Amino acid sequence: MRTIATIGVYQASLDDFLEKLRTHKVAMVVDVRQRRGVRGPEYAWANSLRLQAALAEARTGYWHVPALAPTIELRQLQYREDDRLKVGKRSRVELSEAYRRRYLNEILDHVDLGAFLESLPDDAVTALLCVERDARACHRSLIAARIKAQFRTPVLNL
Repeated sequence: MRTIATIGVYQASLDDFLEKLRTHKVAMVVDVRQRRGVRGPEYAWANSLRLQAALAEARTGYWHVPALAPTIELRQLQYREDDRLKVGKRSRVELSEAYRRRYLNEILDHVDLGAFLESLPDDAVTALLCVERDARACHRSLIAARIKAQFRTPVLNL
């Protein structure tokens, strides 16, 4: 059975990240970030080329799907709400309602999730990757929820 997982970068080391993938038998990581870099030396491992090299060594597939990434405008909308609430991106625990609504309408409603799922490995776990530690604070939770609802696909938050 195909399973979707979500995984973030913040508060993880490369070893912790790879161990989670191994433990949950993740066959592929789908990168849903628009910009595939992470600021700060502690997260340099999550920058695209380094991450892809580490995943290849771990024999885990990698696929960047920019169609699932939020636009700059949407990210700025969330950052403004974070500023209003005085929370940082690394400490956010949930998405704003305006961001959620716009991401669903402007991005997710225009993606053929059935075709996306068919492109994923059968009988395997695929992890949606972004930076936020908590899936509820990230658009990957919206993708996973839509897939779970529409296709009855099991979802794990790693």
